[in-house]
Amino acid sequence: MVQPAVTEHPATQGQPARPDPEVEVVSVQSGLEKDAFIRLQWQINKGDPNWVPPLLMERHEFLDPAKNPFFKHSEVGLYLARRGGETVGRIAAVNDRNFNAFHGSKTAYFGLYESVNDPGVSAALFGAAKAWARWRGLDSMIGPLNLSTNYDCGLLVDGFDTPPYLLMPHNPYYYADLFGACGLKKSKDLYAFERTAAEPPPEKFASIAEKVRKREGLLVRPVNLKDFEAEVARLKAVYNAAWEKNWGFVPMTDAEFDKLARDLKQLVAPGLCLVAEAHGEPVAFSLTVPDFNQALSHVDGRLTRFGLPIGLAKLMYYSRQIDRVRLMALGVIERYRKRGIDAVLVVETIQRARQLGYKGGEISWTLEDNHLINRAIEACGCVRHKTYRIFETPVE
Repeated sequence: MVQPAVTEHPATQGQPARPDPEVEVVSVQSGLEKDAFIRLQWQINKGDPNWVPPLLMERHEFLDPAKNPFFKHSEVGLYLARRGGETVGRIAAVNDRNFNAFHGSKTAYFGLYESVNDPGVSAALFGAAKAWARWRGLDSMIGPLNLSTNYDCGLLVDGFDTPPYLLMPHNPYYYADLFGACGLKKSKDLYAFERTAAEPPPEKFASIAEKVRKREGLLVRPVNLKDFEAEVARLKAVYNAAWEKNWGFVPMTDAEFDKLARDLKQLVAPGLCLVAEAHGEPVAFSLTVPDFNQALSHVDGRLTRFGLPIGLAKLMYYSRQIDRVRLMALGVIERYRKRGIDAVLVVETIQRARQLGYKGGEISWTLEDNHLINRAIEACGCVRHKTYRIFETPVE
């Protein structure tokens, strides 16, 4: 069933929703509770044909402080909501010390939200997250961020009728209403654009990109996976310089960036992770990966069943049938911006994806007020097909 798109969700008139007195919110402490926290996604999203279950083992690793370097500079509180012995919701509250130091703020994140369609449950969950943040001297909260803007983030509010691309969220359509009922307000929208690869880039757009390439003396090349560590170091420098002034940005630590690079190395298609060099200096890069959600949708989060690698076999089989890609990052260092280098990388990506046989893909995400890049994306034939929203609320 296709759910209705959501456009705006202001707080409800009058007082925000009150916590249901029959709902108990408990802090996740044990391994069994953490497993229940993770598996709640399956309960809440059951029956939604467009939800793609994550790998259970990956979710456990993601929330393991010993394996995820994000925890070295952040505190994370995980909460479960229970009513009558049934788990009916979850939320994470986050104090990212690096974010607050970088922005000079006292902001908490919330994320990993799931719940039944009940404002009383939502109010109880947000109440627990706010109390956690208030205890730590924080005065506001934004989200959903899972666990920061460097991971998947935003609440889907438009575009429920198709599955998400890799590392993009998908949620029940009623969440935005619940957030509004609890007094949360819009902070920022994030856009996702889609394009077929059957058609080449518009001739005018491609011509402009070629002129930019020649004028700037650009060399656009694939990332050299044989020189992986050195390439990661170069991309890390471009990443932190290119995104430094973006809304919500927080620099990745070396450990975070290195882990992300190792994880993505397993997914990268040869030729689709590009570096733009000017006079031998890396000045921009773009990262495009095959949409492994097309394969993950067939394994229900498990690589083994009954002691046999059934899920793994399915994953490998369906991975060979992936026909779309996601351009998930594109950055240009500041002194080379507004010269059209982003257009060069977009055109190069579309051309290479077509050559590799992909049928289309997504560019995501961009900020709603990044008009320059949004116009460039639309000019190359992309259409906005999903909107994700970041909410904010004071911590009373």
